[in-house]
Amino acid sequence: MRFCEAYSGKVFIGSCAEFTSARAVLYGMPMDWTVSFRPGSRFGPAKIREVSIGLEEYSPYLKKDLTDLCYFDAGDIPLPFGNAAGSVAAIRRFVAKLLGEGKWPLGLGGEHLVTWPVVQAMVVHYPQLKLIHIDAHADLRTAYEGEALSHATPVRKIAELIGPQNVYQFGIRSGDKSEFAYAAQANVNMYPFDVLAPLKRVLPQLAGCDVYVTVDIDVLDPSCAPGTGTAEAGGITSRELLAAIHAIAASDVRVVGADLVEVAPVYDPSEQTQITAAKLVREMLLGLAPCQELK
Repeated sequence: MRFCEAYSGKVFIGSCAEFTSARAVLYGMPMDWTVSFRPGSRFGPAKIREVSIGLEEYSPYLKKDLTDLCYFDAGDIPLPFGNAAGSVAAIRRFVAKLLGEGKWPLGLGGEHLVTWPVVQAMVVHYPQLKLIHIDAHADLRTAYEGEALSHATPVRKIAELIGPQNVYQFGIRSGDKSEFAYAAQANVNMYPFDVLAPLKRVLPQLAGCDVYVTVDIDVLDPSCAPGTGTAEAGGITSRELLAAIHAIAASDVRVVGADLVEVAPVYDPSEQTQITAAKLVREMLLGLAPCQELK
C-alpha cells in the first residue's frame, strides 16, 4: 500500500514494494497554484515516473544500481486544489512524518514554493541546515504581486529561517533588481550563470555540514528543457547539471534531503524535459541518498 492516499498507480523505476524497510522515499508534490507565467508543473511528478521506464536502473556514472538501493516511491501527496496555504501545511506535515520515520526524502515538484515547507520540516531535525539551490531564478522576493506564498519567494523565506549566509545559489540568471540587492546586502552566497565550477569551489567549505539540495529544472537552457513554466535563455546543459549532482555525491557534504521541481510536461511534447528529469532523479537517488543504507 502506498504511503500517500492519492496515488496514480505508476512508480519510479526500481521502487521497492514496502515502505517500512525503505531508507529513502520518493514523493510527489503536485502543486502549481502560485505560478507567475505558465501552469502545469502539478503534472510533473506523474510524468517523470511514467517516462522513468525508459531508463536503465544502472548508473555508469556512479557504478551503482537502483536494485541495490532500498527506496520507496510513495506517490503524490494529496493537496487541496488551488489552496496554497493548505498545500504548504500538508507538505510540511508529510515530510515531518517521513523524517520522524527515519526516512531520507527526495521530492518531485510541482512549483518551487513546495521547497519552503519541506525545509521548515527539515530544520526541526537539522537546526544547522544549509541550502544548495540550483536554479535560473533567485526566488528571493518577499512577495509576488502582493502574495507572500509564491514560487518567487521560497528561497527568501528559507534564507530568513536558516540565515542568508547558509544559502548557496548556483546558475541564477533572472530576478528582480531588489533580489540581487538583497543577496549582496544579506551575504547570500550567490553564484550567477554557472553551476559546476563555483559549486566545486564551494563544496569543500560545506564538508561535514547538513545540506538540503533543491534543483529547479529551468536552470537548464530551454533547448535542453523546454517543459517548464518560466523558461530562461542562457542556461546550462544537462551534462553540466548531471556533473553537478555527481560532484555533490563525491563530496563530504551530508545531504539530508533533496528535491527536483518545475517540470511542466505540457510544454514539451517531445518529453525530453521529463526524460532528463527522470535521469536526474536516478542520479540523485543513487548519489545523494545515504550510501551506508545501500543493501
